[in-house]
Amino acid sequence: MRQARPRRLKTFVMRKLLLLSVCLLPFIGISQSTLVNPSFEGTPQDAETPVGWFECAAYTTPDILPGYWGVYTEASDGETYIGLITREDGTYESIGQRLSQPLKAKECYEFSLDLAMSKTYAGYGNPLKIRIWGSYDKCGKAQLLAESVLIEHGYWKTYLFSFSAKSQINYIVIEAFHKEGRFSYQGNVLVDNIKSIEVCDRAMRW
Repeated sequence: MRQARPRRLKTFVMRKLLLLSVCLLPFIGISQSTLVNPSFEGTPQDAETPVGWFECAAYTTPDILPGYWGVYTEASDGETYIGLITREDGTYESIGQRLSQPLKAKECYEFSLDLAMSKTYAGYGNPLKIRIWGSYDKCGKAQLLAESVLIEHGYWKTYLFSFSAKSQINYIVIEAFHKEGRFSYQGNVLVDNIKSIEVCDRAMRW
């Protein structure tokens, strides 16, 4: 009978720990927001939007690469990646997705992705940059979250971005963009391996 009390105490403690774990379960993982198919996996095909993503800008016909339009660069992660272009008529391609968790206003976030370009992209061999927008609404461009430098290298390079959300963000948009100025041209940018958007300590614009 003397051992009953320690056993009861142990059982009581275990139940309390289990209850605490269940209560904390909804809060696990809210420090990051993930994407569906962040490496743009799929069967290589031209004019095909990868699973998990949707077209935003008019005339968006992204390519799942490699293997089309003279682009044979190996993926930086997985088997495939996406190619986005701009055209001489001023049109450009952009894709979007709803985040797994909304980004909170006045919170600092950071993420990274891999970028490259191809000089053999079927007449679209000029370098571009990407812009990443955030918004409460689908395909919205309420806040410019990140903008890369002009991507002129044919090899993959990881770029890290940090930003502070001005308001709640439910969606992001990845947009191909050329140099600043009143002109447009045929160019391309390759995108792969987008990491989860995580809470950071401070905001820094690149």
